[in-house]
Amino acid sequence: MVATFLLLTFALTWTAWAPALHRAGPAAPPIAPALALGGPVFLLGVFAPGLVALALTARTEGRAGVAALLGRIGRWRVGARYYACALLLMPVTKLAVAALVRGLTGAWPAFGETRPVVLLGATLLGTLGQAGEEVGWRGYLLPRLAGRVGLAGASLLVGAVWAVWHVPLFYAPGADTYRQSFPLYALQLTAYAVALAWLYWRTGGSLLLPMLMHAAFNNMKDIVPSGIPPGLAPPGLGPFTLEGTLVFRLTVGLLWLVGAALLVRMRGARLAGGPGRPQRAPAP
Repeated sequence: MVATFLLLTFALTWTAWAPALHRAGPAAPPIAPALALGGPVFLLGVFAPGLVALALTARTEGRAGVAALLGRIGRWRVGARYYACALLLMPVTKLAVAALVRGLTGAWPAFGETRPVVLLGATLLGTLGQAGEEVGWRGYLLPRLAGRVGLAGASLLVGAVWAVWHVPLFYAPGADTYRQSFPLYALQLTAYAVALAWLYWRTGGSLLLPMLMHAAFNNMKDIVPSGIPPGLAPPGLGPFTLEGTLVFRLTVGLLWLVGAALLVRMRGARLAGGPGRPQRAPAP
């Protein structure tokens, strides 16, 4: 079922995102708002991993399996330290990167203009919206891969798949990944996927905590922006360039220091219960 999940998810997402991959500029043909970046059809692609996971679960495990999968979203009774990890990994990483840049160059990097309280509010409000991805990536795919290669290996595989799934957004004008380095992005996202898998494991299969961490990534990654500003991007810069800002490279490096430590912690670990069955939190 893993191959079926991946095939259907990529087909649905990339088909839904295809209309948004139009050329920018005055000669570009108009695009219907429903098909544009952020429109209803585009959002269908965003939610594809969760929708496909629910459909396949309903087919193989029935209503009970679907209820068990969705029930993980309501698993909120976990230690406060896990909420802190979910919320703080990205902002603490970014602030550490800013300090490193200051030490290495003598100047602070550019900071985002959005106030921290607004970023926190956007993270909390956007958490439930991450179910569209997390039900698929962590709720469905991770346990099935972990049963074959262990949790540590599965976290890396899910991270790689998750990164490749985003490839069309590197060709979508208006997306924050447009004309940025996909290799650096893939390394960053894979390290973050390791942290998400660790959090899923440590909270006994809660999807709420990975959803919160996912929302924190989306909303707080630009506390110190990593991307090359559009006006400074060299002509012809494509998504498979290795060029990236010092902030981007340091962010990847720090996330991998965390990811490496978590991979050691997850070495030999397996998810209790397996796909479609309740998870139990590991002993502290």
